[in-house]
Amino acid sequence: MTLWRQIKNAFFTALCSSSVLFLAVALMLFLFPMLWKGSKAVFFRKTVEFDKMQKELFKRGKAEDLERRTAQTNQARREALDLLEHFSRGIDTALLSREARSAYQQLGRHLRYLEVADEEYARLREQAKEIRDAFLQALDTVDKAEAESLLDTVDAQRSNSRFQNSPFEIVFSLSKQYRQILQEIDLSRRSEYAAELDIVKTEMRKLFGPLPGESVPPLPQDRFGATRWDVAQKHLHYLIYQTKWVPSGKDDKRLIPKQIRRDDPDEGIFGKTELAPLFSMVEQNLAAMLQPRPTIYWRYFLDDSTAGHYFGGAGPEVLGTLLLTVLSMCFAVPLGVLSAAYLVEYAADGITTRVIRTCINTLAGVPSIVYGLFGLAFFVLMVGKPCILSASMTLALLVLPVIIRASEEAIRAVPQSYKEASLALGAGKFRTFLTVTLPAAGPGILTGIILSLSRAAGETAPILFAGAVALGPIPNIGLHLKWLFQPTRALSYGCYDITVGDRLAMQVPHNQFGMVMTLILLVLVLNLAAIFLRWRMSRKLQGI
Repeated sequence: MTLWRQIKNAFFTALCSSSVLFLAVALMLFLFPMLWKGSKAVFFRKTVEFDKMQKELFKRGKAEDLERRTAQTNQARREALDLLEHFSRGIDTALLSREARSAYQQLGRHLRYLEVADEEYARLREQAKEIRDAFLQALDTVDKAEAESLLDTVDAQRSNSRFQNSPFEIVFSLSKQYRQILQEIDLSRRSEYAAELDIVKTEMRKLFGPLPGESVPPLPQDRFGATRWDVAQKHLHYLIYQTKWVPSGKDDKRLIPKQIRRDDPDEGIFGKTELAPLFSMVEQNLAAMLQPRPTIYWRYFLDDSTAGHYFGGAGPEVLGTLLLTVLSMCFAVPLGVLSAAYLVEYAADGITTRVIRTCINTLAGVPSIVYGLFGLAFFVLMVGKPCILSASMTLALLVLPVIIRASEEAIRAVPQSYKEASLALGAGKFRTFLTVTLPAAGPGILTGIILSLSRAAGETAPILFAGAVALGPIPNIGLHLKWLFQPTRALSYGCYDITVGDRLAMQVPHNQFGMVMTLILLVLVLNLAAIFLRWRMSRKLQGI
């Protein structure tokens, strides 16, 4: 019998240990990938584009060092960008067309400035118009022979002395340049080249920012190239490779995607064109073009972010979450503890008390979205608009049942002899509760507060309608309480918004996981602070 009891004890111990081990492994499998991916928002290899972004958006960094690095990277990029621009002029002829039309207009002003007679003016303008039109037709045609014939017409006027040293002389330079381009591209594939060239230009902008000659884009995400080395590697792949759908086999007509280098001599779209060297040039010199360096971006936890969380950090979200959590605890803890004290110390154990406890237990299991709708229908209408105050009161209502139940159990667990000793010494019931029962129940009450802190900081649905915004001003905390009536950003709402609602955010997954990591760390820090406070209180009660 003793052996059987020992076997059962050993089995029970092993079962409990296995449960704890399983829980620890499950937590590690859940937390480790989140923290690992989120850490890439702080620890990564920055590029010179990151320093440019920090300097322009956050006024941070040394100007001299940045100018020196910018000059070095521009030097490394120049050959590739010149090659792209030269090839683009043969495919996207709009620029050549604009330059030719502009030269024709400038010729008119030039002739007027020289005070040429009206008859001579009209004759030269007519000649220039014929030359310009021939050049424009050469740009439009996809017949190489016809294009060369039209360019011959243009070049026949090159020796005309009236066009030499005039603004119209540039048309003959454009003609010579386009004739050279004709030898390097297949005009019949111009539309195909143009479609792929747009992709190449887009990826070059993603790597190096706006191309030469382009105006500064209004949106921050378009002003800079790849700010991180891992992002640069991704766009380098998109730049070099194109996806073609090819049959899976000789007899199988199913199409499968195939990655092909754009400069592949046999299958690549630009394999036999002047643009082919661009891809290997960027691939081999990308480090010199971007100058990657390891960095620790600790300001991620403090910095504001641009639209879509494309650049910057999670500072406003951290502040908003702290405000909502602390304020909700300020509302919920006094109400919860007083309610628990009444139910344990004063209320009779009758039907009414049992109904109240049943209601509290039911509220603890109500889905959080219901609290969010209640907050919208009650607190938001009461305050007048969604704001920090209405959101924190909604969160307080959410965690109130947990605090009441935990506080009730903690107060009930205080030995009756403590109360009897206090009452025997002449203290009243209220004083006994305040000086004996409440301190003794403190660690248990703090346990309920710890659970409530985690839930208040991590809930999204209750603040969805009550005061959280994806992008808004940072609350200006001060003695004036106007900030209570402002909406605020929050980590939980930011995680939701960045995951489901924003196309830009999908391009920066490190920021998605970075915000999740920040939320986990913030909850962990709040819990550790509460646990430390509970530990100090327990030691004080034990007289240590």
